[in-house]
Amino acid sequence: MRYHNITHDDMLNGDGLRVVLWLAGCNHCCKGCQNPITWDPQGGLLFDEAAKQEIFDQLSKSYISGLTFSGGDPLFPGNRVDVRKLAEEVKRSFPEKTIWMYTGYDWDDVLHYPVMQHVDVLVDGEFKQEQFDGNLLWKGSANQRVIDVQKSLKLTDPLQPVLYCGDYA
Repeated sequence: MRYHNITHDDMLNGDGLRVVLWLAGCNHCCKGCQNPITWDPQGGLLFDEAAKQEIFDQLSKSYISGLTFSGGDPLFPGNRVDVRKLAEEVKRSFPEKTIWMYTGYDWDDVLHYPVMQHVDVLVDGEFKQEQFDGNLLWKGSANQRVIDVQKSLKLTDPLQPVLYCGDYA
């Protein structure tokens, strides 16, 4: 897995103050994407133990709400296994922290991915420039949804997800 950046004390990519891992690799290539440099799966840096330790050091701070996976796309085929392993380790080490994930894939296509067992909130769907609205909370275009993953997975019909409204305590 490769990444471009680890952001500390981020307030824009999920609820609360967060650590954000910006992954490399995306096959959606949305027009108007805020991070086209992250599309190349060979770009950025190799995710190594030092990068993981940086994330864990930040998560150990009491004022950090959790980790956000963004990119690129955390669910790009080349990222899925490593993202799942990291999410599992984060949840095991910091069960009180939330995990958010931004993906261009739709909920219907990813709800059965094993990583979803560890994700609290998913922002799904490709960014659509023609539906951009700068006033939207936690998403860039009106077609995207901010989904409470754990509540949605418990539904009889998880294809009708529960939308996240804030304050995930």
